[in-house]
Amino acid sequence: METGLPISVLLVDDHEMVRIGLAAVLGTEEGIEVVGEAGSGEEGIRLATEYKPNVILMDLVMDGMDGIETTRQVLRLLPETKVIVLTSYLDDEKMYPVIEAGAFSYLLKTSRASEIADAIRAAARGQSVLESQVASKMMNRFRQPQAEAPAHAELTDREMEVLRLLAQGKSNQDIADELIIGIKTVKFHVTNLLAKLGVEDRTQAAIYAYKNGLAE
Repeated sequence: METGLPISVLLVDDHEMVRIGLAAVLGTEEGIEVVGEAGSGEEGIRLATEYKPNVILMDLVMDGMDGIETTRQVLRLLPETKVIVLTSYLDDEKMYPVIEAGAFSYLLKTSRASEIADAIRAAARGQSVLESQVASKMMNRFRQPQAEAPAHAELTDREMEVLRLLAQGKSNQDIADELIIGIKTVKFHVTNLLAKLGVEDRTQAAIYAYKNGLAE
């Protein structure tokens, strides 16, 4: 953005009273200029390409094209524009997709006018702003422990074949004959798979295989 010019803002919301209210409060903020208002996602895309605003205040739930798809299409056309989501919704199925679509900041409509203005100024400086409840939800999501991969996920395809035959009660020689490999190679694979599964002997390995549906 050129120094000295006001931050141009486009409002995209299908509620006229919301747009009127936002235009009124932002009109009193120094260095911020509302250049247009759109009542739908489709109109938002048209006005965005016409005015090329620095910042778009984007509603999420609108008739026709929603804010997620509108954000995606606007940023495909105007990648330098910063989209600030301004919504009443805090549910995961809306929040995460619009952030993935490229939304720069996420605010709730309960935010004070000064907070919205500060978020616009921050966006113009390249700084994202997340409303506290949004930030908390995102942190909690990433703090959730990920399910650990089963021990047998570390086994190679050949080790898995050896484990299945071992679970059938076959000897090293039987396994070597069936897989057409040397008996030393079988012993090598058995030693490796026991270590990877964290078991002490062939019997425990066989039990592991059956418990985890790896053997018939």
